[in-house]
This record gives sequence, structure tokens and C-alpha cells, in this order.
Amino acid sequence: MRIIADLHIHSGYSRATSKQMTLDTLALWARLKGIGLIGTGDFTHPAHFASIEEQLEPTGNGLFVLKKKNDGQATHFMLSAEVSNIYSQGGKTRKIHSLIFSPSLEAARKINAAFSSLGNISSDGRPIFGFPAMDLVKIVMDASPEAMLVPAHAWTPWFSIFGSRSGFDSIEECFGDYSEHIHAIETGLSSNPEMNWRVSALDSITLISNSDAHSPSKLGREANVFDCAMDYFEIRDILIKKDNKRFLYTIEFYPEEGKYHSDGHRACGVRLTPRQTRALSGNCPECGKPLTVGVLSRVEELSDRQAGFTPESAIPARHLIPLEEILAESLGVGVGSVKVEREYKRLCSKASEFSYLLDMDESELHEAAGARTASAIMKVRAGDIFITPGFDGEFGRVSIFREEGAALRPAPAETRLLQ
Repeated sequence: MRIIADLHIHSGYSRATSKQMTLDTLALWARLKGIGLIGTGDFTHPAHFASIEEQLEPTGNGLFVLKKKNDGQATHFMLSAEVSNIYSQGGKTRKIHSLIFSPSLEAARKINAAFSSLGNISSDGRPIFGFPAMDLVKIVMDASPEAMLVPAHAWTPWFSIFGSRSGFDSIEECFGDYSEHIHAIETGLSSNPEMNWRVSALDSITLISNSDAHSPSKLGREANVFDCAMDYFEIRDILIKKDNKRFLYTIEFYPEEGKYHSDGHRACGVRLTPRQTRALSGNCPECGKPLTVGVLSRVEELSDRQAGFTPESAIPARHLIPLEEILAESLGVGVGSVKVEREYKRLCSKASEFSYLLDMDESELHEAAGARTASAIMKVRAGDIFITPGFDGEFGRVSIFREEGAALRPAPAETRLLQ
């Protein structure tokens, strides 16, 4: 069976996160979008973990559903959390975010017990610790050898394993002897699999994509598509083996839309290519302060292959734009407008969001959504869109029907340096 899975989200107990990020609301939005499996998010937070224990019941295969909702169509949950480790290693401050997937409440309890003795797990849904990331792996594996740890948004400048500001140059440098337990990384919104394929050291690593949603409507902006049973242990096996027969593809943000894709200095309104950044020795041409070196530059720095290389074991990717954004442009209004909300609800009362974005042919889209929206979805699928790239914390701007100053985005199978 096809399973669309979004395994990195947050609860209302995380900072800057909507209070609507409750388990029942998440299940409702997952059904609207066509997502069969979502992470619980934040199982390390005591109050959220209490909600998980109270509202969810195990299915017997490492996953969970809302109590009294296991009707065969229920949204399934995987126990998930994100942890921040800030520490010094190799004469440099490191700031690493990691995802944890747990196969059981018992394992999650053991992880939480260990964390509670090492820091404050009540202050934020994403707790911050001062011990090294390799110690984090030990805690997780000691709790259950069937748990998983996955470096989160691996290329983000400030808080990631490969980040330009505080990261490492390799998985082995970060995790040492515990690297053997790292089977997957999350590529993040500002990179895509094609960019990661340029780094041969990642050839054996499974690349996953998730929304990192802080509000319900952001669910599924990135996701993973499996062909397997709804089973934690089978999905874990797929990720460990990098099984491209059961892992069909990832659903991707266009990476240029990510807020750390390009280099730049937002305070001065400066956005640069990697080549321009190198020519300026990494300093802003307006004020002289250090630029925020983005994901594209960092990939260029660590890559040992040219853009466009595809490894034999590569898992495909499909680049999409969320339906609400497509509707906003199609209708000529803002994403948060009443018009978009009304049309989104109308369409998703008939079929899920991913049915429109992934499955319907052009004639079906035309009949269900109208000519302009159908045209927009087909253009997005083809990569026939325009993007002004994001930089230094500012999201990129996407235009399907053209925005002045935006650059034509290449077809999804290609990666290029935006000039």
C-alpha cells in the first residue's frame, strides 16, 4: 500500500508553534492532505507525552492511532521528537538538531528518563542539551536498539550536522564510533536529494524529507512515500537498507524556496551565489559583516561530484508546491485569504490534497478545480515555475505565472546554480 509519511512535526509545546498542533487536529489535517502516517512530535515534553499516553493506543506494530479511531482509515502516528545539542568539539561550538523515532512508549519513557537527568525537558518541546551528539545516540540506542536517530534538516546553517555556522564536514566527525547507527538524514527545506547526491559520502545514507510543521496547514510540505505495510519495523527496515523498491520517492519543497538556500545578509538585502560569496571572502559587500552562508554553498563546499550526478541507489524525488499556495496564485489573493480557505475546503471535501498534487490527470484536475488551477498544478509538476531564492532566514518567493525578478526554475530532475 502507498503510505505518505511526514515524520517531523512539533506540538504546541514547542516555541513558535501553533496551539492547534494537537493530536486530534493533526489527524484531521492529515486526512485532508492524504497523509497516512505522521510523527507525534515532541514526545520528550512531559505534558505532550501525557497526551500521547492518554489519547493514542498502540496498533501492535510500533505505531499508534487515536483511541476508538482504528477503523482501517485512521491516521497513524509514529513516536517522534527533535532534540538540540549545543556543545564544544574540535575548538568550535556545535549546534546539532536530531530526530528520534521510538518503537514503543516504553522506549520513549526510557529516553525521557535519561534526558530529565541531563537537562530541563519541560521548557520546550524541542529540549536543549549540552552533551555531544554521539552521547545522544548512545542514550537512544540504550533505550531500544530498534529506535532511530536521524540528523534533522542536515544543511541548515545554524543548527545541523553539516551547517555552515556550527556543523561538521562528515557524519563520522560528528558521531564518531556511533556513526554506524546513522542510516538516514533529513535533507531539509533548503536542499533536495539532487543536491545531496553530489556528496559521495552520503551514497549509503537514506535521504528523507519531512515538513517540520509548526502549524497544521504546513503538514506534508515535504514527506516520504513508501510502498509497504503500515508498520514501524518495516519502515525502519526500509530506511536502514535504503530500499528503493519500497521507498518510492520523497515529496520536496523546491529548495530555492527554502529560507537558507542562497547566501546573503538579510539586514542589507543582499543575496549572493556561492561564486559571489567566495569572491567576497564571505563578507557582506554593503556592511562588511560575515554573510550567512546558505545550503547551496555548503553543498558546493563538501561535494565531490558535479551537479546532475545521480547515484545508482538514488531514491527519486517529486517537487511540489502546497495546494494553498497554488490556489492563492490561481485566485490572485493571499495564501491566508478567505477565498483560498473556502476553495481549499471545497476541493479537499472531494479528494485529498495529494490526490490533486500527485495523482489526478489534467482532465480530472480541470473538472474538479477549474482551468487555471489545473494549469497551475501541471506547471508545478513540470517545474515550469519562477523562484526568487530564499536567503538568511527569508523564504524564497515562488511564482507559477511569473513574478518580476524571479528566475525560471529548471526541470525537477536538474540542479543548477542560480545566477
